[in-house]
This record gives sequence, structure tokens and C-alpha cells, in this order.
Amino acid sequence: MNPKVLIRLIHINWVMMYHGLDEIILKTHLFRPIRFIAFLSPNFWLKKPKKPRGVRIRKTLEDLGPIFIKFGQALSTRKDILPDDIADELVKLQDKVPPFPNDQAIQVIEEQLGKTIADAFAEFDHNPLASASVAQVHTATLHSGNQVIVKVLRPNIEKKIHTDVGLLYELARLAENFWDDAKRLRALEVVAEFEKTLQDELDLVKEAANATKIRDNFKSSDSLYIPKIHWDFTRRKILVMERIHGVPVGDIDQLKREGANFKLLAERGVEIFFTQVFRDNFFHADMHPGNIFVDLPDKYIAVDFGIVGSLSLSDQRYLAENFLAFFNRDYRRVAEMHIESGWVPSNTRVEDFESAIRSVCEPIFDKPLKDISFGLLLMRLFQTARRFNMVVQPQLVLLQKTLLNIEGLGRQLYPNLDLWQTAKPFLEDWFHQRLGPKAKIKQLVKQFPQIAEHFPEMPMLLFQALDSATHTKLQLETQNQEISHLRQQIEKDHKKTIWTILASSIVIATAILMQ
Repeated sequence: MNPKVLIRLIHINWVMMYHGLDEIILKTHLFRPIRFIAFLSPNFWLKKPKKPRGVRIRKTLEDLGPIFIKFGQALSTRKDILPDDIADELVKLQDKVPPFPNDQAIQVIEEQLGKTIADAFAEFDHNPLASASVAQVHTATLHSGNQVIVKVLRPNIEKKIHTDVGLLYELARLAENFWDDAKRLRALEVVAEFEKTLQDELDLVKEAANATKIRDNFKSSDSLYIPKIHWDFTRRKILVMERIHGVPVGDIDQLKREGANFKLLAERGVEIFFTQVFRDNFFHADMHPGNIFVDLPDKYIAVDFGIVGSLSLSDQRYLAENFLAFFNRDYRRVAEMHIESGWVPSNTRVEDFESAIRSVCEPIFDKPLKDISFGLLLMRLFQTARRFNMVVQPQLVLLQKTLLNIEGLGRQLYPNLDLWQTAKPFLEDWFHQRLGPKAKIKQLVKQFPQIAEHFPEMPMLLFQALDSATHTKLQLETQNQEISHLRQQIEKDHKKTIWTILASSIVIATAILMQ
């Protein structure tokens, strides 16, 4: 193992012990034989009172850095699978991560812009508005009078992430060597996908481009607003964007006081997600509460576009058809789609896989649709698919995570959210638009200019094709004649050989008898 990774692993264990999570370490199989080392824990000697477990977990993730903070952010939206005390504490990781010193932020900004803060901005607030795992945000005013936010990457963040990603690779390799399921889960590929996502977050020019694309996609939308990018002030380590004013989506009390339409907000969140995935094939993949605001009464404002995702057309189709099959409880079609898409080995018996899926889904669908958790369904299906060697698709990991975030956010706003009923009409309409007769005609009309461009060449292409076919036919006839002649020659030689052997046998037999 890389020495730096080993040192980091030791540091992780030490931080966990420092924050009173040593019981987690010592309960693992690896440490059971040496539990006596518990007396080395600071908590053993200091005897300081333990804080609530949610606080201890949050502080541990904060001290361990960006990757672990992001893990906590993802968990914070899943109150249906986490105890309330832990989920409520992890929400603080969304935008309340301890900030880095102001002088470091100013140094980064001035180095990137090549000018002083005073030359760049008419006003600049040295106190950060928010601080997250990879960057922090300051408010400012341009000399033009426009109010903006300035996003600044954390100093030396690349080195810290590189070390933690190296640790994840080592853990993935160990898992694949000692845990059979890790190969099926494609642990190394999942880490590689995660690394790519993190690298994208470290380039704020790329994030600005992502924001601009989604802004264009929703420029006439009544459901979602994307702030404008100020490109003249945007660099790899800083991003300057229009300042927006809205209520954080996680501030339920304020939303209630100001008359937010919770039901419509929850449904629009689901619709926005499916629109991005299936209409635009470009989706915001980090939609946790710290990145979403509400323009009352019912319009979303999104920020932070460092993580985005897209799917191939075949993945889009397979996903849409799988979703619809689930909604219609057509388990055979679900099984067939998994096999056709290669997610399950081709030699899998459809009937067996269908039966296994039905045994998982039927008890869940027996409940009212509003009470069904898509996250819980995914987990149970995953457990079932293990028996059929289902391979995890790294390109879908980001999508699954985003959908879970959306469901968690929607249920937080409106506990009676019917995710299935909201999504089903959208998917049916998408299928009709993409695969219906009108869609085929539109596709043909769209491709007509390209086809028309080759019209003058078609007679020659047709002549060449016919000439090639004729030439090929003549070649085949010649080859057939040669093969027939060769076969006749072989048969002739074969007969000669038989007569020679027979004659030789008679001569030898006669000689033996004469003796």
C-alpha cells in the first residue's frame, strides 16, 4: 500500500477515535482481536462527556475533508433510512462547513484575476456567505452595479482529494481481492467515476459552462431559474455568478410562514429531474438542500453546477421503459430489459428473474403509492439481483444518487408526495414523443438535408454497389468452380491411393503365402 495512503488511513481511524467513534472501529472484525488498544483512545483517558452521536459523526466528516463531507451531504437527504438525530445534524454539512481564512480567499481571487480586489469589485464582503466542502462563497458588487456571488476553491484542495481518492482505490482493490461481491459491483470503476466527478468540480470554468447550458434549457421555464454567469470574472479557481435571493429549500418553517405551495414544489422537483434526464439529457447531479432555493410561492432556483450527468440514448430508453414497467407492475418486462441491456448475464432465465423481482416488489406495491420509497425499493432489488450476478453500471451511479436526493427533498417538502404518479405521465409522454409515428417522421425530415446532400452521388453509388455485387458473384462462381475441380482431383487421388494400397496388400499377401 502507498505510504501516503497508509498514513491517511491511520489518520482516519485517529479522527474517529478523537470524536468518540472508537466503538465503531473496535466493533469491526479487523480490530476484535486487539480491542485492548481502546485504552489508547483520547476519550478513554480524558473521560470527557460524549456529545450526541449525530454531532460526533458530523464533526468527524468535517475533519476528514471534502470526500467525507460529500458522503454526509448525500446521506442528509435520506431521512427515510437514517435516524432523525443523525439526518438533522448532517444537514449542516450542506453549507455550514467551517470556512478557510479570508486572506487565503483574497489571495486566490487576486492571483486568478490578475488585479486587486478593489479593482475587480466595487464592494466585497470578506465574511463568507456560505462554506462547503470544495469551495466557499462571498458576496460582492461589480463596478457596473450588479450584485454577484464569488465562489472560491479551497486552497490545496486538489492534493487532499488526490490523497483520499488514492485511499478509495486501495480500499477498492482490497475489496476485489478479498470480497467476491466487489468484482460484481465493479468497485474500481465506481471509484474512477467518482474521481472524474470530483475533478470536474475542481474546474470552475467547467461549472460555469454547465450552469449556462442548464440556464439555456430552462430559459422559458416557470419551474426553475438558473443565475447568469459573469464570464469576464470567471477562472479555473473562481466563479462569479448573479446573486439570487430566495428561501433555502431546507428552511421549512420560513417557507410555511411565507405561504409556499409545498405540494406543487414537490411535484415540480420530480418533473424538473425527469425533464433534465430525458428531454435534455443533461442533469444537475448535486441537488441537495444547500444548492436549492425557492422563489416564492412555487419556483426553484438552483446553484452549484460542479456535478452534472448525462446518459446515452440507449440508457435513456432502457431506464424509461424500466420505470414504466415498474409502474405497471410488468415484472417480466423488467427482467427482459435487464437482460437485453446487459445489466444481467444473457444466460439468465427470464422466468426465474421475473419471479424474484415480483417477490420483492409485490409487498411494496401493496402499500399506497405515496408511502413507497424508491430508495427502499432500489435497495431490495439490489439485494435480489445479487443472486443473478447483476453488474453495477458505473454510468448510472450518479443518476441513482440524484434520484434518491430528489425523492428525499420532495418528501421533506410534502410527505405525501406520490413520486410514481408524478413521473408516470411524463415518461409516457416522452415515449410517445421519441418513439411514436410522428417522432419517426420528424427524425426523417430532420435527416432529409443530409440525405439530399448525397442525392447526386446515388446513381454512381448504386452502379458501384451493383458492379461490386456482380464482381463478387463472378468471384464466388470462379471459386466454386475451383473448389469443385479440387474436390474431383482429391476424389481421383483418393481412389488411386486405395487401389495402390490394395495392390500392395495383395503382393505382400502372395509373397507370404509362397514362403
